[in-house]
Amino acid sequence: MSRLRPAPPVEASAWLNTSSPVALEDLRGKVACLVFFQRLCPGCSHYAMPQARRVVETFTSGEVAVMGVHSVFEHHEQQTDEAALSRWLTEQGCRFPVAVDAQSDGRVMTPKTMTAYNLQGTPSLVLVDRQGRLRARHFGPVSDMRLGAEIMALLLKTG
Repeated sequence: MSRLRPAPPVEASAWLNTSSPVALEDLRGKVACLVFFQRLCPGCSHYAMPQARRVVETFTSGEVAVMGVHSVFEHHEQQTDEAALSRWLTEQGCRFPVAVDAQSDGRVMTPKTMTAYNLQGTPSLVLVDRQGRLRARHFGPVSDMRLGAEIMALLLKTG
């Protein structure tokens, strides 16, 4: 039987849409849905963010927590303006907490949290179970039916 590993922490340089940082430990008891995106990523605007809003609308906040992670690994000069990101989030109808992924040192192009989750790019979606364990990773679009089924399976698991 394979051992499930704890989800890595979200390392953020800033937070938007929340008055205080959100740690995964704070979400224990809930299924966490982490949406990794970049503001200038077409798939993020057209697919990932609308899907994240649907997850928020479908599940109660007591069951499922949605968190965005703005992970910039390209076009840094165009994407690192927090005021522009905040406006974009408002345009996207995003009301859930968003972490600005902390940049890695000069040897690695991908930000810290994105690297810790070993993600290939954006959009990516990660599911963390009620015990804080990494349960699913998706790169690119995932159907609403599949995502809903995966979330429900995690909600129904007792251990």
